[in-house]
Amino acid sequence: MDENQNQANQLNIELSEEIADGIYSNLAIITHSNSEFVLDFVKVMPGVPKAKVKARILLTPQHAKRLLAAIQDNVSKYESVHGPIKQTEGIGIPMNFGGPAAQA
Repeated sequence: MDENQNQANQLNIELSEEIADGIYSNLAIITHSNSEFVLDFVKVMPGVPKAKVKARILLTPQHAKRLLAAIQDNVSKYESVHGPIKQTEGIGIPMNFGGPAAQA
């Protein structure tokens, strides 16, 4: 492949400062229909019974499957360097974050 073909196949992706800051999320809720996957990213705070969706991503089923493969690949690479990622027990929403109960 020559250099002109390489340049024609490149994608220029722009990242604004606002988006580059990112949004923290410690809970993801995934739903789907026959035509799309919906990923809602939420920040849950200890002692606060209400949380807001901070970002919503809509994907086609094909993109969702590619995202799954990319995440699996990256987790494997991470674990090969840093060791296995420990999972907490249960699948519930982490309301206390493993710390002492809040008191007023």
